[in-house]
Formats: sequence, C-alpha cells, structure tokens
Amino acid sequence: MFVGVFYGLAAVCGLLYFYTRSATESNDDPQFKSFQRTYLVVYMMAVAGDWLQGPHVYALYESYGMSKHQIEILFIAGFGSSLLFGTFIGSIADKFGRRNNCLMYAILYGGACITKHFGNMPVLMIGRFLGGVATSILYSAFESWLIFEHNTRGFSDSLLGTVFSNAALGNSLIAIISGVAAQFVAERFGFVAPFDLALSVLLIMAVIIMNTWPENYGNEKAPIKESFEKATRAIKEDSNIFCLGLVQSLFEGSMYTFVLEWTPALSRAAGDVGIPHGYIFAAFMVATMIGSSVFKLLQQYERPESFMRYVLLLAAVCLSMPIVAPDNLALVFGGFLVFEMCCGIFWPSMGCLRGTYVSEETRSTTLNLFRIPLNLIVIFILWQNFSMISIFKFCVFFLFAASIAQHALFIRTEHIPRHQKLPITVDEDENL
Repeated sequence: MFVGVFYGLAAVCGLLYFYTRSATESNDDPQFKSFQRTYLVVYMMAVAGDWLQGPHVYALYESYGMSKHQIEILFIAGFGSSLLFGTFIGSIADKFGRRNNCLMYAILYGGACITKHFGNMPVLMIGRFLGGVATSILYSAFESWLIFEHNTRGFSDSLLGTVFSNAALGNSLIAIISGVAAQFVAERFGFVAPFDLALSVLLIMAVIIMNTWPENYGNEKAPIKESFEKATRAIKEDSNIFCLGLVQSLFEGSMYTFVLEWTPALSRAAGDVGIPHGYIFAAFMVATMIGSSVFKLLQQYERPESFMRYVLLLAAVCLSMPIVAPDNLALVFGGFLVFEMCCGIFWPSMGCLRGTYVSEETRSTTLNLFRIPLNLIVIFILWQNFSMISIFKFCVFFLFAASIAQHALFIRTEHIPRHQKLPITVDEDENL
C-alpha cells in the first residue's frame, strides 16, 4: 500500500505542477528569473545541509553507545539552544547584515557536523548547541534577505508568493534526494559520512553567497538591544503580528511534534506488519510538494489570511486520526498525508504573511521571537513521558487554537485589498 501511494502521489504531484505553471501568473522578466534563481540555489543548498544530517543522527549517537536518555538530552539541547540564542542571533542579522548571518549559518552548522566525529557527550552537546543556533538562522535570515531584496527590486507581491512556493517545492524535493544521498554514503563510509557530505554542501553554499548575494540590513544604526526591544514591542502591541506569531508557533510546534510521533503511530496502526520508513517519508515529502502547488492556485482567488483558516482546521482534523481511529492504518496514514499537504500550503502562505505584516527593520529578530513558543512546546513534550495519544491531543488543540488566531487576523484585515502592503513599524504608527 505504501509503495503504491507514493507512486500515485508522485504522478499527481507532477500533473499538478505542470498545471499550475500554465494556470497561474507567469513572469518572463529575466531580472526576476535571475533573482529567483540566485536565491533558490543558495536556499536549496542550505536546506540540503540540514536534511542530510537528519536521517542518521539518532543512529550515530547509538553507535557511540549513548543511552536513550542521553540522546533525548542532546535533542533537548538543540531546541534549547535555538530558544536561548535565536533571538540574539536575529538581532545580529538585522544590525550586521542578513548575508553575513547566512554565512554564519554555514560556519555554525559546519562546526556542528565536525563534532559528530567525536563520541564524547560534551563535544556532541556543543554540536547540538551550534546546530540549534544555526536552525534559528535558517528560518529567519534567509527569508529576511529575500523579502528585502524582492521589495527593493520592485517585484510584485504575487511573485514573492511564487518564490516561496517554489522554495517549499524544492525543499521537499531536496529532502528526498538528501535522504537517498545520506543513505548511500552511510552504507559505504559509516554513519558520520552524511555529516561530512553536509559540511561540503555548506562550504560550497558559503562560497556562492559571497559571490552572488548583496548585503542588506534591518536597522544597522540601532543597537542590538534596541532592535530586540522594538521587535518585542511590535509583537505585544500590534495584534496582527501577535496573531501571526501565534499561528506560526502553534502550527510549527505541532509539526515538529508530529515528526517525532508519526513512526509509532503508523507502527501501531500497522500491527505486526512492518512499515517501509523510506517510502513513507518520501510520500510525506511528495504530499508537501502537492501542497505548495495548491498554494499557487489558492492565492489566485483568495488572500492567505482567509484560506489559511480552513487549512489549519483541516490540519487539526488530520492529526486527530490517531486519536479517533488508532488501529485504522488507512485513516491514520491518509490523515498524515493530508496534514503534509497542509504543511506545503502553510510554508509559502506564512512567508507571504510575514512579508506583509512584519517590519523590515526588525524582521530577523521578530521571526526568531516567533520561534520561542514552538521550541518551548517541543521541549515540554520531549521532557514529559506522555502517551502517544496524549501527544496527538496536544497537537490537535494547538492547531485548533492556531485556526482561531488565524481567524482573528482575517477579521482585522479583511477590509484590506488583496496584495496591499502594510509597511508598519513601531515608530511610524502611533496607534500601535
């Protein structure tokens, strides 16, 4: 069943991709195509450096004789590092440059890869800290650089959605390719080989950034503390930004928790029959690619503020399947696939919304502040010994809450014409 579903989804994904290319707005501007290519080449290498490390990190720790508890502590350290240092790193990006921050991503994550050569708990802990900070950069500085350069060049908002959609599509494709590549080198050279491959990709990415990306800033004249305070004040006083951050934190907290729980959920539903993890993961990624193509169609008719309400509700229903029908493999697997499609819609939608509502001068800092609650959610769930059913109940609650926050954002902004920018900053709006 799993193999057939994978090939069926792959066929649907291909057809949908070519349909959206003809049905949605096209742009033959060579400047836009060049700009999009400049960003996507680097971004694809950045996510490849992340995906290459994922499949074998647990196995590597086990090969060093680490206990399950020690491995859990290492994972918690990564999320804790992102929680503690992510906001500080975001302020550095706004002040000293997003391009420089992306180069720091390569250095920090490359350093994390090097630590994997040592079967020593303190050294591996350092690697997890470096990886946690690098992850914060991946999900803030790259997007901040893109939005600034896109707006500076005068490209339309709909084309920004195209870039985000293609980035989500490419991210899923890179995940599949990275999984195959990581397995190939691990079988031949050992569990540490995928991390060496990731290091090589990150170094090449750094060279490309230095030669193709211009630098841009938030407010380079403002002290780091001031940038942090402005971002914090904007979240507290601007309801639009607060709702947006709440949606992101709740959805991504549920998503990262799902990543930890889909294997035991499907194993229980399958009973004594083994599950092909590789095909299942590939099917999830293809479903995400389908979602990114669906986003292109949805944005032609409706604003993300509107249709994301229903996407979040659908995601909540999907993750309720292990609760209402834990032994029904078709329902559980089908729910997970639709949830992954929702993820494919979520990523470009949130990118567009952040580009609309988050102030340019503190963009990287604000995006990292959004990640604080999601890191707390994952750390809390990892730290406790909850049952699988209880964990999925948390996820469903978070997603329903996210849909309510999304509806609040829609109500506040439904009077705004589609594609209208809201260049709000704390200093400019006396009503915040």
